[in-house]
Amino acid sequence: MEKIKVFEENLSRIAFGGVIVMGEEQKDADRYVAEAIEMGVNYFDVAPTYGDAELKLGPALYGKRDQVFLACKTEDRTKAGAQALLTSSLKNLKTDYFYLYQLHAVYNLEDVEQIFGPDGAFEVFSEAKKQGIIKRIGFSAHSTEAALALMERYDFDSIMFPFNFVSMIKSGYGMHVLKKAKEKNMTVLGIKSMALSEHKTTDTVDHPKAWYHPIEDFDTARKAVSYAVSQGVDIIIPPGDFESFKWAVKIAEGGLSLSDKDISDLKEIAAGTVPLFPLKAR
Repeated sequence: MEKIKVFEENLSRIAFGGVIVMGEEQKDADRYVAEAIEMGVNYFDVAPTYGDAELKLGPALYGKRDQVFLACKTEDRTKAGAQALLTSSLKNLKTDYFYLYQLHAVYNLEDVEQIFGPDGAFEVFSEAKKQGIIKRIGFSAHSTEAALALMERYDFDSIMFPFNFVSMIKSGYGMHVLKKAKEKNMTVLGIKSMALSEHKTTDTVDHPKAWYHPIEDFDTARKAVSYAVSQGVDIIIPPGDFESFKWAVKIAEGGLSLSDKDISDLKEIAAGTVPLFPLKAR
């Protein structure tokens, strides 16, 4: 698979999201990780909020730690809580450092203020980086206002944000955030790039690990992923099931080409679809 030079590392265009191993038998988690590495994937991302994913990913990566770029996150906004989760994640994942540690799912300005306030989570990030426990600092956000506010507060190494073709084409959602991130030379991690619309009742059975309705045909997924990359997204984190992950790998191996007809097709789909993310902050 094509590698991209980000974080001063050669990393795969497709990341292995920890949700893939959540709730799986350890033998299956081991197999998924081994197959991913064989496919050329070396970017692995996980978080404590992904059920037992850390507990499954740690043993699955045992003996392979030097082959992967391991990223983790914390959703706790307090110093004490963030420290406890960082310590727990290191233990669960059987490692003594993370290449990237991220503020997770920052939604609003109140979150931002708490993170950077007295006894806020960022104190843990700052100290851990000084100690070499984390090499780089990033964040994930789901609103424009939170993402822009974070970028004003600190020179983050990366941003994880929903870059979804329906939302981008129909309302421009994420485009201002993407522009700002590129101006600051941040690595851009795309989530929801293989999503189509909001969660449907049938998804509980058909896509139990997705928090939205994913694209269900390969050709549309190819166009959607290629579109996100064409707009400047560096690395794609696909939905949390192994089949979607394999689709994403196959798409990346195909060269991520995007024709005028592909763009026209995406615009047609977007026109008839309610965006997963609106233009306003969410």
